[in-house]
Amino acid sequence: MTPPLGDIAHLGHVELLTPDVDSSVRFFTEILGLTENGRSGDSVYLRTFDDYEHHSLVLTAADRPGLRRTSLRASSEEALRRRVAASEEAGLEGRWVEDEPGIGPMYLTTDRDDHELALYYETEWYQAPPELRPGLKNQPQAKPRQGVGVRRLDHVNFLARDVAANADHVQHVLGARPTEQIQLDDGTIGAKWLTFTNKSYDLVYTSDWTGSRGRLHHIAFATDTREDILRAADLCLDNDVFIETGPHKHAIQQTFFLYVYEPGGNRIELCNPLTRLVLAPDWPLITWTEAERSKGQAWGLKTIESFHTHGTPPVE
Repeated sequence: MTPPLGDIAHLGHVELLTPDVDSSVRFFTEILGLTENGRSGDSVYLRTFDDYEHHSLVLTAADRPGLRRTSLRASSEEALRRRVAASEEAGLEGRWVEDEPGIGPMYLTTDRDDHELALYYETEWYQAPPELRPGLKNQPQAKPRQGVGVRRLDHVNFLARDVAANADHVQHVLGARPTEQIQLDDGTIGAKWLTFTNKSYDLVYTSDWTGSRGRLHHIAFATDTREDILRAADLCLDNDVFIETGPHKHAIQQTFFLYVYEPGGNRIELCNPLTRLVLAPDWPLITWTEAERSKGQAWGLKTIESFHTHGTPPVE
């Protein structure tokens, strides 16, 4: 039985691993426009200007790039306890930690593919210092003077050995709602998009053709406008940031996007999902076939032809 929508309020923040912390920090602050909000040990805490919490992103020194943690804020203490109980009933081990500034007790668990998930409720509301105080009192922080000025962390796309099992876990244990999916000719689910809110997606699972566990496809930051995506492409070109693909518009979810690699080796998406919201309480799951996907995933951009012949996961 799927729990009622609303126990998880939204995607909170993520922690990325990077072998070059200083270069990664420069990318996220000077190119994307995040603000540094503290350091502890090998970790740096960064925030987008419209995030009400202490941080949106944690960068931690490591030998290799990757995703360490995805944090989800519950809507209440009671909702947090319900999701912890549901996770334990599903047979996944967990533990309580309190190891991030501005965040209260976090329950660390995993999905079916060993991606670390942190569930929490207590959080510190950000108070901007005088030099970052906004002109509008309903905005946490002034818009950045440099870079793209991304507004928020938008979504996380996980790579997984079994998309269906992981998506079912997030749906039935955490209360997400699936909105779109890719179904291959053999019936396998190649990718699935899920939301905890009225946004069309917060988490995505994409088939990992390598058969590995716990890997990341990308994290995404939302911009105010499409023009910001074009500006991001120019900034990346001027600063030798590798552009993988875009700007383009996805067919699935209709997101205008750009894919780049930050200096630490993690794929980052800049996205503008426009005002597309899932407002219908009975929104039907939209299924894309393999033939439909072969027509192109972004304005006819044929980056994949067949999951079976190329083994390439969809870039969405």
